[in-house]
Amino acid sequence: MARPAQAQETDLFIIGGGINGCGIARDAAGRGLSVTLAEMNDLASATSSASTKLFHGGLRYLEYFEFRLVREALIEREVLLKAMPHISWPMRFVLPYHEDMRFESDTPTSKLLSRVMPWMRGRRPAWLIRLGLFLYDTLGGRKILPATATLNLRNAPEGAPLQDRFEKAFEYSDCWVEDSRLVVLNARDAEARGARILIRTEVLSATREGDHWLVETRNSEKETVQYRARMLVNAGGPWVGDIIQTRVRLNSREGVRLVRGSHIVTRRLYDHDKCYFFQGTDGRIIFAIPYESDFTLIGTTDAEHPDPSEKPRCTPEEQAYLIDFANQYFKQELTLEDIVWTYSGVRPLYDDGASSATAATRDYTLKVDSTGGAPVLNIFGGKITTYRRLADSALEKIGQHLKLSRGPWTAGVPLPGGDFPVDGVEDLVTELERDHPFLSAFWARRLVRAYGTEAREVLGDAKRAEDLGRDFGATLTQAEVTWLMRHEYARSAEDVVWRRSKLGLRLSAEQIAALDTWMTDQGARGAPAAAE
Repeated sequence: MARPAQAQETDLFIIGGGINGCGIARDAAGRGLSVTLAEMNDLASATSSASTKLFHGGLRYLEYFEFRLVREALIEREVLLKAMPHISWPMRFVLPYHEDMRFESDTPTSKLLSRVMPWMRGRRPAWLIRLGLFLYDTLGGRKILPATATLNLRNAPEGAPLQDRFEKAFEYSDCWVEDSRLVVLNARDAEARGARILIRTEVLSATREGDHWLVETRNSEKETVQYRARMLVNAGGPWVGDIIQTRVRLNSREGVRLVRGSHIVTRRLYDHDKCYFFQGTDGRIIFAIPYESDFTLIGTTDAEHPDPSEKPRCTPEEQAYLIDFANQYFKQELTLEDIVWTYSGVRPLYDDGASSATAATRDYTLKVDSTGGAPVLNIFGGKITTYRRLADSALEKIGQHLKLSRGPWTAGVPLPGGDFPVDGVEDLVTELERDHPFLSAFWARRLVRAYGTEAREVLGDAKRAEDLGRDFGATLTQAEVTWLMRHEYARSAEDVVWRRSKLGLRLSAEQIAALDTWMTDQGARGAPAAAE
């Protein structure tokens, strides 16, 4: 086949604008490769905006003996905290314990306990939990985060929201992260280092032509554009298998297991800023997490999701399951009417033949196929905490086929807006309130948590709220939306209120529709104008 005259050259072509695709794009661009990334929808529009939003080692993975995964994730928590202190922060997790708690579980640990100590069948004894937490404290070389402690729930504030039968709890450390903002910031940094980020661009096909791939795409204007790449990366998330079969057309035996995780959001259920880790009678666990100041996030479920084309949703059964689960712990009885929002995502796990969705490995698997000529790297599995390490591992494999200008470089390198100390958020909020006195405390903190040191650029030299242009409600202004359209790839109201922020929890349907109309009008006119 003759080379199309219009084909644009690139070293690396990445399919998928989730955290893995954007993380690899950033790392590769920083190592001197020309990079093109195509995402068929908005960045983080699928799995990467529907996580439980934690940088965590995965305490429960210890029960499956996944020590390498847990250790890597524990080390990464503090590396990532230093690089993005605006969108990630430490959080304490409270694990209530009761001697009579029983559960059903198929974990290797529970099976071993049942054989060795049959009287412990159906229980996680306190010593086992404490051993797990000791490993959790020590495996990752913790330096910033405080160690595990034991709480007396009879007099600790953490006990107030819980049923009186819970008298003891273990408290340990993990971290929160704004998952969809993490993706966008990686994409921005990749672009700043020379990568080409294409949103709303579908990959129609990728065909090997000797030592290159000919990739055909279609953008939102229905234009077809071709790229000629030396290597392909399939970071399609839930669509990784579909891309292998229908776009790249490989004869691969590797499989993906799609597992749906659903969450509910309620009004705030308690006053403190700690998270709860609840154990269920079915052997599963859920979290109850302070969310967006005035809400509580509860999740997640694990359910098979066989069809990636079917939009995931939190089913009525899953909502009832999460409500019933939480009601085993909280004094205040929750009902379905307490739910203000739900979301659901599909985790593309590597199919390791596990007996259940819960038991399927969360580790990542990277497979290179170069048998037919130009190489392709397929990404299976992974978790948001280890995205940077996954990118490191991906570049090791890419480096076997393409020349890299440097070795690993991303550890501790700040993402946009993250160039300040881990404990510097309060100082930034104070400075922003001082220089822009019209800001409320909520408004100032929201901007710092979203944009870090770039919050000043969003506000410019505004002296009054009116200087920021149109008010869309809930502290969202024309100046901020313009920033998001110019710098963060936002094209619709959904991009802004559910992925670049969570202001959809505070805006009415009418306000969101008005924002969408304004953004559509601005897009039709070309580059959005700055607020006057």
